[in-house]
Amino acid sequence: MNTTVVIGSDHAGFALKEQLKRFITGMGREVVDVGADTLASCDYPVYAFKLCDLVLEKDCLGILICGSGVGMSMAANRRKGIRAALCANEWLARATRMHNDANVLCLGERWIGAGLAEAITHVFLTTDFEGGRHQRRIDLIDSNL
Repeated sequence: MNTTVVIGSDHAGFALKEQLKRFITGMGREVVDVGADTLASCDYPVYAFKLCDLVLEKDCLGILICGSGVGMSMAANRRKGIRAALCANEWLARATRMHNDANVLCLGERWIGAGLAEAITHVFLTTDFEGGRHQRRIDLIDSNL
């Protein structure tokens, strides 16, 4: 998996997206922003699907942000090959990468603070999938699509 990170949001996640772009760049990663580009009201599935397409194409990780994180995770998980996880803390971010091979992190700007969002993002981007028995479970998920 390469070090590119694709990031996207709707209007409700725009401010946190802009902050996380700077944070991720500071980690030495390339960031590709799929929008939204303003605070104007928009439809989150549009940005979720753009991000998912690029994550699959580039074989990289992605981050989606909306008000709650729930809508983005629901939309992203409609794409075959995407395993999006809404994470509220670092433990969940670590576990979902290690055990679920999540390739998209979802966050909610309206409930998460900037410092916690950065900590979760750091763990998500620096934790590897363990494989082994966990791969069997991922294969079971994928076989149902």
